Amino acid sequence: MKRILVTGAGGQIGSWLVPRLRELYGSSKVLATDVRHSGAESEGGPFQVVDATNAKAVGQAVMRHRADTIFHLAAILSAVGERDPRLAWHINMASLESVLEVARQQNCAVFVPSSIGVFGSSSPKEMTPQETVMRPETMYGVTKLAGELLCDYYHRRYGVDTRGLRFPGLVSYGIAPGGGTTDWAVDIFHKAVREGRYTCFLGADTRMDFMYMPDAIRATIEVMEADPTRLVHRNAYNLTAMELTPATLAAEIESRVPGFVMSYEIDPVRQAIADSWPDHVDDRSAREEWGWAPSFDLAAMTVDMLEHLSG
Repeated sequence: MKRILVTGAGGQIGSWLVPRLRELYGSSKVLATDVRHSGAESEGGPFQVVDATNAKAVGQAVMRHRADTIFHLAAILSAVGERDPRLAWHINMASLESVLEVARQQNCAVFVPSSIGVFGSSSPKEMTPQETVMRPETMYGVTKLAGELLCDYYHRRYGVDTRGLRFPGLVSYGIAPGGGTTDWAVDIFHKAVREGRYTCFLGADTRMDFMYMPDAIRATIEVMEADPTRLVHRNAYNLTAMELTPATLAAEIESRVPGFVMSYEIDPVRQAIADSWPDHVDDRSAREEWGWAPSFDLAAMTVDMLEHLSG
């Protein structure tokens, strides 16, 4: 990677990834793009308003920046996608098609994040394999699975260097969550610090995988820097760092925020989505093929989140 373009730079992942890429590769080498300019994306380097569903606009931005790598982060997330499935399909698939066509024409490598949302209730719930039955039950999951297959196709048919990760729930202290089913694991920290209480929209014992954002950013960069000859499951790797339930995270926070109180008001839509996802995935392919290993466990993540939000 020498010159990089990021779509969806103002989102939950992009707001962390862009500064780290600029730190590693040089501020001027990383062009942040998004469909609107919120201000933060342009700090410390170039920014351009680009609609990622517009292949011409994406191509012109890549050409002007002379990019050799695209991190394609623009997407509509799970809960929001269920409120407007047609919009989710359009944004997620049209933008990916645009990026892959530009990458094919201009010889760019592409990173595309996937999700545990590609799995459904017919997938094994425990130690969900890298390759298994995948019948997602949300439009978000459908677009992510279709995206994995499309990336596979562009790699196999055209030789595009596509790579991706199936992210679990992501926890960070940056911008507000963007409408995902795992948002509770971010909101709980903010409410614990500000109000000392949180009402969770999932049941107390709902299990799923999570990862702290610094680990997610490191994994994103590491997979793009990995030796391509070792990448068997390039689109995309199961990934996890810790398995959580609302109850276990609440207990960890309570041990550090005396008096914290957790209550529950279950949202049937988001509960159904969470119930269709794995309890815990098997990420041995990522560990074996490019050396993945998380740095943050539950305790370390909780300490770091509370320190940043209380400062």
